[in-house]
Amino acid sequence: MELIKTNSNHGNAKVNFEVTNKNIQAFFAGSKCNITVLPGFVASNKNNEITTLGRGGSDYTASIIAAALNVKLLEIWTDVNGMFTANPKIVKQAFSIKKMTYQEAMEMSHFGAKVLYPPSIQPVLVKEIPILIKNTFKANAKGTLISSEATTHNSIKGISHIENISLLTLEGSGLIGIPGIAQRFFGALAKEAINISLITQASSEHSICIAINSQEVKKAIKAIHKEFQLEISQNSVKEVVTDNNNAIIALVGANMRNHQGISGKLFSTLGNNNVNIKAIAQGASEKNISAVIAHKDIKKALNTVHSTFFEDQIKQLNLFIVGVGNVGGKLLEQIKNQQNYLLNNLKIQVRVIALTNSKKMIFNEEGLDLNHWKESLTSAAPLDLEKFHLKVTKLNYRNSIFVDNTANENIANLYSDYLQENVGVVTCNKIACSSSYSNYNTLKKLSREYNAPFLFETNVGAGLPVIDTLKNLIASGDKVTKIQAVLSGSLNFIFNNFDKNNSFYEVVKQAGVEGYTEPDPRIDLSGVDVMRKILILARESGTKLELEDIKNQSFLPKSSLEASSVQDFIETLKKESSHFKKLQNNAAKNNCRLKYVAEFDKGKAKVGLQEVDFNHPFYNLDGKDNIVLFYTERYKEQPLIIKGAGAGADVTASGLFADIIRIGNN
Repeated sequence: MELIKTNSNHGNAKVNFEVTNKNIQAFFAGSKCNITVLPGFVASNKNNEITTLGRGGSDYTASIIAAALNVKLLEIWTDVNGMFTANPKIVKQAFSIKKMTYQEAMEMSHFGAKVLYPPSIQPVLVKEIPILIKNTFKANAKGTLISSEATTHNSIKGISHIENISLLTLEGSGLIGIPGIAQRFFGALAKEAINISLITQASSEHSICIAINSQEVKKAIKAIHKEFQLEISQNSVKEVVTDNNNAIIALVGANMRNHQGISGKLFSTLGNNNVNIKAIAQGASEKNISAVIAHKDIKKALNTVHSTFFEDQIKQLNLFIVGVGNVGGKLLEQIKNQQNYLLNNLKIQVRVIALTNSKKMIFNEEGLDLNHWKESLTSAAPLDLEKFHLKVTKLNYRNSIFVDNTANENIANLYSDYLQENVGVVTCNKIACSSSYSNYNTLKKLSREYNAPFLFETNVGAGLPVIDTLKNLIASGDKVTKIQAVLSGSLNFIFNNFDKNNSFYEVVKQAGVEGYTEPDPRIDLSGVDVMRKILILARESGTKLELEDIKNQSFLPKSSLEASSVQDFIETLKKESSHFKKLQNNAAKNNCRLKYVAEFDKGKAKVGLQEVDFNHPFYNLDGKDNIVLFYTERYKEQPLIIKGAGAGADVTASGLFADIIRIGNN
């Protein structure tokens, strides 16, 4: 206290270095001790009244003494392993920085890195005394060495941020070409001791924008309005516009100026993750690039930027999965089995953050244990789709993906809400893409506008790459002229197994047991499921078509079509056995096989049961396989054929998983 002398600003006193340095040098010159323990943070004024040095005052005390004595090294022991590349409480992958310059440390500390405060650096910076930050609880950790020596292996040293920021904008024609405007503006704020974190000004001089702590907004507005009251009264300058609930994210590095494209990399990374940038500042020294973003985007922004600049380009996918029945269960199993492979070979880390069944939902912000997800769901919270959506958007994770494994219309209606929040959608639920064309088109537009992937490969061919192939044809400039397809693995399974030895009812029942039909088999047997699939293919081909435009040549008898429940429908299959047997006998008589075929030709589509002979590509389609024939301007005579398993939980889950991985590879 007696050594360090300050002014009388008791809570944040300014040091009188001339007197202080003499006091310290005199004290230690007369000391015979090898170790001297001194208090930090406190000082005194010329009247010997106690003052304090403000935040970080203890470290500041050590720095003052070190500079006065011209020591070789200043060690600061704290509770972390030095300065980190980002706040480790927000960015789990953050790591300690081995070496950095004084300027880099000051930039980091100014923008929220509270390991070291800027005043602590200044005294030793002048004397070029290195600072070593060490961890009291992990003495063997190397920590961070701060010196004048710049490192060249990494142009970016860290990412820091300041929370609770408001933007204030003064604009108007009265600012253009008038000398002294900036002086008046900043002078008014200086009189009120308001600290400015960031400044931008339009080249037209039409506006000045600053970022300040949100707690000082009212005081700042009052000061600015007082200074420009004449211009405001004359309407040459508008009243101050405020934008609250923001944060500043800053990229720091002494060598940034020597590396091209860093700004573009930063801004494209934020933009690709739908993080809107409200203001930008970069000094001529190029040690810092700062951007103002919405407060809600801090976690996503820091993690995304850190991944881009510091990590081994591992892309983290955060899944929010709705539906854990046959398909959902298989998907979770496949994810669990492939996690290590994806991480080691494709640099993709897949985390399942949330799960729901029809009654309950569970979240784990660090990722669920896929070995025990069933047990976790038993004690989970009741399912509430609105709360589920709010939780997903509040977490605001980068690369968030909503995965729909259901056939639920209410869930399909939520896709637009997720896409607008930059949450990707992967779904095997055909309802959304086969709803009205306007809704389908809106979902596609939202996907593009908010850079949120919307993938639904499994809507048509389970695990087959039907839609992806079609997209590639269109993107390469080809044009689809005709599509012929067997698009129902369940119907193909049924008609392949329906013969003189089995009743139609028995085969349908078997298909349900093996998981090939929807829970309500009417969706498959009525042709509605196939109608939806050919509709989606027609739309993806570029044709505007509605479900009711598709001609459905049903093979079901009237009683089956009019059945009011699943059970009643099943009973009609028994009662109408002669109807179905007649279909089978006629096909056998003509040396044909029954196939349920979808066709799209010249802008029109139809579905129905057909007899195909041995010359037809569909004749030897076995089991539950699907087949799609694309006739295009390039494939005129011989169509492009896609063939393979088109039903079953395993292949549908693999199709969903492929869409998820596709997002990870983009």
